Amino acid sequence: MLIRFRPDVIWLRPKVVVILAGTNDIWDNNTPAALLPIEDNLMSMTELAKANGIGVVLASVLPVCDAFDPQTPHRSPQRIIDLNAWMKAYAATNGLVYVDYYSAMLDEHGMLKQALTYDCVHPNDRGYAVMEPLANAAIETAFRDIRARSSRTRP
Repeated sequence: MLIRFRPDVIWLRPKVVVILAGTNDIWDNNTPAALLPIEDNLMSMTELAKANGIGVVLASVLPVCDAFDPQTPHRSPQRIIDLNAWMKAYAATNGLVYVDYYSAMLDEHGMLKQALTYDCVHPNDRGYAVMEPLANAAIETAFRDIRARSSRTRP
């Protein structure tokens, strides 16, 4: 995603970008340092966006489940929790918007709700229906932040 960030985001000149990334990078990488490259990539995309006047929404990584295709052996639920905690703190420290899909998609066992996925990783239409209002609210917050910053910088 970082390599594609310029042509897929910056060159298109959006006002806001929603970055949902990390689950594939967690795959089979359960070492303590596994999150560092993911965090570095998220920071780089954020810095590129901000340098180009693009508002940033960081989206939590979704939980996984084992119902259809066992995911927890490859995508550690604890690593997902740790990455989401880092993103939330990074967003707060750097004036970004954080959208928490994770909590909205979680079942009572700490897994992705089976009704919201077709493969235990990706959302299905019902999952996207849960995510959509959260994304819309986060984007609107990012737009408000941009408007507030621009009104403070006008002469």
